[in-house]
Amino acid sequence: MSEHSLPVAIAADHAAYAGHFPGRPILPGVVLLDEALHALAASQGREAATGQIRAAKFLSPVAPGEALRVDYAETGPGVFRFTVVAGARTVASGVFAFDPGTAA
Repeated sequence: MSEHSLPVAIAADHAAYAGHFPGRPILPGVVLLDEALHALAASQGREAATGQIRAAKFLSPVAPGEALRVDYAETGPGVFRFTVVAGARTVASGVFAFDPGTAA
C-alpha cells in the first residue's frame, strides 16, 4: 500500500475561525474534513460531492496559520485511509470513500 501526501492550505483569516472560539480560535472539524476531502478528490480526479466520510477522529486542534498536509493511502477501490498532520502532530484521521461509479 503506497502512501501519498497533499498540502492543505487554510487561510489564517478563514471565516470559520471567527467565533470558534473567541480569544483562542481553532478550526472547526467540519471545515478541516471538507478541505481534506476536496484535496483528496482533486488529486484523484473525482468530484468531492461523490465522496463520503466513513470515519473521522479529531486528535488535536488546528490554530490559524498552521501548515497542514493530508497523508493518504488507497485501501480498496475508491476507499482512502487518511491522516491530517500539522508539523509532527496528527490532528485528524479517518476514511474517505468515493462512489465507485465516479472513478477517474
